Amino acid sequence: MNNPNKFKLKHLPKLLVKAGSSWFNGEPFERSAIVAYYAILSLPALIIIILNVVGSIWGRDIVQGELLDEITKAIGPDTADSIRLMMVDRGNESTSIFATVVGIITLIYGSTGVFFQLQSALDKIWDQKPKYKNSIIATLISRAKSFGFILIIGFLLLTSFILTSLLSTFSKNLERLLPDSLFEYLYVFDFLISIAFIYVLFAAMFKFLPSATITWKSVRVGALLTTLLFLIGKYLLAIYFHEMQPGSTYGAAGSIILIMLWVSYTSIILLFGAHFTKVYSDRYVKSLILPETLQIPQKEKQKE
Repeated sequence: MNNPNKFKLKHLPKLLVKAGSSWFNGEPFERSAIVAYYAILSLPALIIIILNVVGSIWGRDIVQGELLDEITKAIGPDTADSIRLMMVDRGNESTSIFATVVGIITLIYGSTGVFFQLQSALDKIWDQKPKYKNSIIATLISRAKSFGFILIIGFLLLTSFILTSLLSTFSKNLERLLPDSLFEYLYVFDFLISIAFIYVLFAAMFKFLPSATITWKSVRVGALLTTLLFLIGKYLLAIYFHEMQPGSTYGAAGSIILIMLWVSYTSIILLFGAHFTKVYSDRYVKSLILPETLQIPQKEKQKE
């Protein structure tokens, strides 16, 4: 006997329609614009932290080169060159201990801005409120969680670089042994590594960023759909940026505009994936655990 609560591909159209309706009513364009704005403010600090975290293990120059290569493919060489200027190392400057501490705190606070806004958007989708009533504590906890995501990105980047490097070394050794028809398939693994990196990142955002506790079963399908939409949009945006060059209209501010457009698109896709995850969870999982502060009224009601 078929289980009506088990996901099937034929259910996908209805889920997409329902998620699309919820997504549109959630003001996705306004939310994505806010995230894009904070992304511009967070970008310098975010890049510095990623370079220092991953670069300390893999090598700063290698990490910088890999990041710039990906940015060039996605947005274009002019924007990549602007971001390269943000990567200039000023670590040799002589500063006091107080200035260093203040600088680190400023970097952490600035770099977490974009994730803080994403958390706010996801909480609204799940109709959740922070666990802590004290706004200062709630902000500090949210910022700490956001900084955790920066470390997750760093770890995933490092893993991706290591796997790609191993694959490159492995392919060079096999180049003399395998025929060209089989050798070409090795590059498919490099592409799959990139997909896995994106999928894990989206899944982690859907699971850990909201204030609610969400199961992996709830996020796996939504993260997969978001990954596919992101890859399609990334390819189309790369064509648009390279062929139409929309940044040239804005002169010196062109790079900033392109970054905001790219982040805005990514945010729109992420928010749609989050709405789909919520619809999917409500339909098939129904295992959302509410924060303790939201369960208190129910307990009091039971006592009465």
